[in-house]
Amino acid sequence: MANRLAASTSPYLQQHRDNPVDWYEWGEEAFAEARRRDVPLLISVGYAACHWCHVMAHESFEDEATALLMNRGFVAVKVDREERPDVDAVYMSATQAMTGQGGWPMTVFATPDGEPFFCGTYYPPRPVGGMPSFPQVLQAIGQAWTEQRHDIEHNATALRDALASATPAGAGVPAPRAHETLEARTATALDALATQYDARSGGFGGAPKFPPSMVLEWLLRRHARTGDARALAMAEGTLEAMARGGMADQLGGGFARYSVDATWTVPHFEKMLDDNAELLRVHAHWWRATGSELARRVVEGAAGWLLREMRTPEGGFAASLDADAQGVEGLTYVWTPQDLVDVLGAEDGAWAAELFGVTPDGTFEHGTSVLELRSDPAAGERARFDDARARLLAARDRRPQPGRDDKVVAAWNGLAIAGLADAGALLDRPEWVDAAVRAAELLWSLHVREGATGPRLARTSRDGVVGRSPGVLADYADVAEGYLTLFSATGDPVWFERAGALLGTVLAHFRDDAGSFWDTADDETDAVLARLQRPQEIADGPSPSGPSAAAGALLTYAALSGSAEHREAAEHALDRPLAVSGRFPRATGWPLALAEAVLDGPREVAVVGHPDDPATRALVAAARGGLAPGAVVAVGSGTVSRTSVEDASEHPVPLLRDRPLRDGRPTAYVCHGFVCDLPVTDPEALRRSLGARTG
Repeated sequence: MANRLAASTSPYLQQHRDNPVDWYEWGEEAFAEARRRDVPLLISVGYAACHWCHVMAHESFEDEATALLMNRGFVAVKVDREERPDVDAVYMSATQAMTGQGGWPMTVFATPDGEPFFCGTYYPPRPVGGMPSFPQVLQAIGQAWTEQRHDIEHNATALRDALASATPAGAGVPAPRAHETLEARTATALDALATQYDARSGGFGGAPKFPPSMVLEWLLRRHARTGDARALAMAEGTLEAMARGGMADQLGGGFARYSVDATWTVPHFEKMLDDNAELLRVHAHWWRATGSELARRVVEGAAGWLLREMRTPEGGFAASLDADAQGVEGLTYVWTPQDLVDVLGAEDGAWAAELFGVTPDGTFEHGTSVLELRSDPAAGERARFDDARARLLAARDRRPQPGRDDKVVAAWNGLAIAGLADAGALLDRPEWVDAAVRAAELLWSLHVREGATGPRLARTSRDGVVGRSPGVLADYADVAEGYLTLFSATGDPVWFERAGALLGTVLAHFRDDAGSFWDTADDETDAVLARLQRPQEIADGPSPSGPSAAAGALLTYAALSGSAEHREAAEHALDRPLAVSGRFPRATGWPLALAEAVLDGPREVAVVGHPDDPATRALVAAARGGLAPGAVVAVGSGTVSRTSVEDASEHPVPLLRDRPLRDGRPTAYVCHGFVCDLPVTDPEALRRSLGARTG
């Protein structure tokens, strides 16, 4: 018989619907039941693509005897960390404070009021390697709750007070925003990053290696602004190493979550939407900077994968693909030499094995190999290569496939919208932009409700049903970022206006007293969490932290609107992360990328002209091909088509106001640092002013 999770909108929670555990979702019903029974809460946090979450579920949550212990002694609460990042953040802080480490699955025991008193991660079904079994932990906690209640409550109170008084990283550090200060900080951060660069294999540090998308974006921007050869070398070395290794899906496009080794050979096979959205965008920017054919192929593969495998029927993008298929990690993706022969025949199979690095001994487990592409096929073998890839992908599609977490996460869809819109505009792929528009419309129509002080955003939906979790700061900021990128790609001012409305909510409900931002809204912070610690993550993770994401969207909006309030809010939000960027450059990649934009202006480019005029299209292409860090591009016709607006002096996007054609010809206007250049009608002159690649 299904438990309460059968009604959840989270695919991760749905995976536990048939457990014999009497699961509750996070909420007052669970707390009330724990108080009624006077038992602790057992809070289990994970996500759908988490391999060890599945392992613990199979070993413990599907086991009748273990479930009986859980049901008798606790109120069990299952949390999807992707649906409730606020819950995850607070209890992860507690877990790290108590154990010195964290991860998922996360297992937290708390009082009926939600105050944690014992934290851990994965527990095996039997004792192993000095680790107690999960049943032993359950019995020990239950006994302590009965016999040492006073000590437990005292420890919970002490931990709550410690969390509540914890100072976010960088808090209180003076961070003047004069340009010379930003220059010094970015230079110091680059020197620190260079000491961590793996010149042999690309990337930073040792195994495991995660894709440093935001750091790579910073390095590309820094090279564009300063010409620093080290920055470009580290960016290209890492981008190429990732693209050629096993973390990149050489057949289907996109990237796995991370590489378990230092050479990018063997991935952890789960695929995450946020990772791939950011990797799509930074590879497009690599192509823009260098014209790399490899970069173009990666962009086309990643965009193709998003549209082929991750789109939901409603037009959004699913959260992730599992690492496992039929309980076996990597089953869908690995090959033996004989597998290649079976699909391609003896001659092409042997050729493909050499090209893709498939060896008799294997590079993964049980004699299987992950496909790599350490060098391109010979010039005359491109058609053969494309044919082999197509046949291998078709064969792979007939294998067992990984599960898909098909909930739509607002923040991650915002990143996907930005990536597809940006890459589609750069590479002239209107179908990518169209997909971004459809996802953007879904978020606005389904996830957004009108509040008393502006639009309010729900974090998730599934199957067209919106979830109950309120949006966190990253949701508002990343969706606004996606909308602003979509405005640049389409010229439709509705996306500018909707981004402005979301950022209005950010300014009204997320700001702290120091000028940065909380991760939760002042009127939608979970009451239980508020007693422990209102979340405020300063360091970037797999995607930009909430404050960093907000700074980026606010900076872009300020450039398009001329709003001093938005510009000032963006720079304030960068204070804390930039103050520690010299010590932690890998955790502050997006703030450093934004610092490059601030130092460059950012450039504001307005192009006006009839959209069907080839001269207009040439100016737009030149503007979009510019390398100026964080440059914003607005495209208009010189008139406004909305019936409520009669002339360009009232255009809803201030950057396009009062921008007439010059001598009746399509014209581009470039401004930065509160100074505007003379308008130009020559695409080459515009390219030069924006540092665009030639040839």
